[in-house]
Amino acid sequence: MNTLRKHPMAALAVLSLGLFMTLLDLTIVNIAIPSILDGLHASLDQVLWVLNAYSLLYAVLLITSARLGDIYGPRNVFAVGIVIFTAASALSGLAQDPTQLIVARALQGLGAAVLAPQGLPLMLSLFPAERRGGVFAIYGVMAGLAVVAGPTVGGLLVTHFGWRSIFTVNIPIGVIIFTLALLIIPDLRPGRRHRLDLLGVGLATAGLLGVIYGLIEGQRYDWGVVTGFVTIPMIIGGGILLLALFLFYQARRQDGEPLLPFAVFKDRNFTLMTLVMAAMGFAILGLYLPLTIYYQSVLGLSAIDAGLTIAIQPLAMIVSSGIASSLAQKINGKYLLIPGLLALAAGSGYIDWAAQANSGRWDFTPGLILSGLGMGFIWTPVFSIATRDLPAHLGGVASGVINTIQELGGVFASAVIGAFLQNRLALALHDRAVTASSQLPPQFRQPFVDGFSNAAHTGFEVGAGQSGANLNVPAQVQVIAHWVFTHAFVDAMHPTLILPIVVLVLAAISAVFVRGRKAGVVAIHEEEAAVA
Repeated sequence: MNTLRKHPMAALAVLSLGLFMTLLDLTIVNIAIPSILDGLHASLDQVLWVLNAYSLLYAVLLITSARLGDIYGPRNVFAVGIVIFTAASALSGLAQDPTQLIVARALQGLGAAVLAPQGLPLMLSLFPAERRGGVFAIYGVMAGLAVVAGPTVGGLLVTHFGWRSIFTVNIPIGVIIFTLALLIIPDLRPGRRHRLDLLGVGLATAGLLGVIYGLIEGQRYDWGVVTGFVTIPMIIGGGILLLALFLFYQARRQDGEPLLPFAVFKDRNFTLMTLVMAAMGFAILGLYLPLTIYYQSVLGLSAIDAGLTIAIQPLAMIVSSGIASSLAQKINGKYLLIPGLLALAAGSGYIDWAAQANSGRWDFTPGLILSGLGMGFIWTPVFSIATRDLPAHLGGVASGVINTIQELGGVFASAVIGAFLQNRLALALHDRAVTASSQLPPQFRQPFVDGFSNAAHTGFEVGAGQSGANLNVPAQVQVIAHWVFTHAFVDAMHPTLILPIVVLVLAAISAVFVRGRKAGVVAIHEEEAAVA
């Protein structure tokens, strides 16, 4: 064991590979959405569950799995997470219908939640304080590479090997990481005993599931009755009630070991940064979800072409991250954060303005570059601002909380953006179908309009080459149907993209209230480190 601990960089490499695999898989799935829609004959609300099944399990179980690492050792829990994630990837690749894929993706989210929090305690144990800055930088670079590689590698795999390959590629990688984890990462046992807050996990999971289910499935049921006396508003209201019970229960447990420790929110900067991270989680998924479908299903780009187009943004982010890193040592981080959020909002606004049914793939380049540059100025200072004034003993808990809230922002984005997009698409399809039906012979006009008007109830088909509805009409009519879908989707996408832009602007306003570093905080932290 002592020999293993003499090679911490090798352990860091294995942990980074695990992180890379989970983040790569998340971005790969985004670029494969149209192909999955088409390949499994899935509807838009079903593919939202493919995304949310992963994110929901990941977000809710992140803090709990961190405590499992304290009990059983982070190396062992990391290895178990790799096994779960790899097995779930195999099941995802074998899925024969949307339901099977959703279940497999939920299992993937469980695996990611189990392995993700184990890296931080291991790195704190393996590396002295003076080397940790560089270690966290390596982690950040790996995350950036995953963001860049996801759309391009995913596009390449989907184009040449089909959408199933984005999951099956994880199998050999997972086996390698599992083997290296047992051989290289030392089995450190913190020795802390914890009680797992299973009731808290249950309340949070059930509450989130109720709200998210209601938002995603609402349009299908006209926001009314689902079955019997159960309605969509009742399901959403029940979810909100369970979340309120969760907060009440957590408030009663603050003297023990709560799932959500309120102490971290006493620090203004931490609370503000959790809002910023939630906004980022909301904005990124809220922007990518409509755009990924738009690039392939409206503009007709292949998966790899769409991936290469999107890759402009994270490449710009890497460039600005280097600049922001040097500036962060000299100025208050909020003076990087606020321009970054506004640049991301402005770039996203440009993309929304440039998006038309006949746009070219490079028409969005200025917006992608501007938004990517903004991202670099956001990710660099946000964690340092969040944890700057926190006591050292709250550092690990704070990391789990802020990552969980960011992931929940993405979960709610998928639900809210998906619900709004489906609602606008239902209206736009009807309006465009009525307009286009005048080009058809009289006997086809009403079935044509009805096909689009009823699409929301059977599930929107928005995969590559789809028309947005099931239509039993001659082949030549499909040309007009495709025109209806492409123009209706753009009509629906324009107001939908405004939602994440507004959220980013509100986050920038909240960042104005970030407090400068307190006098004496450095000395206090040094005393805590000495005691530890």
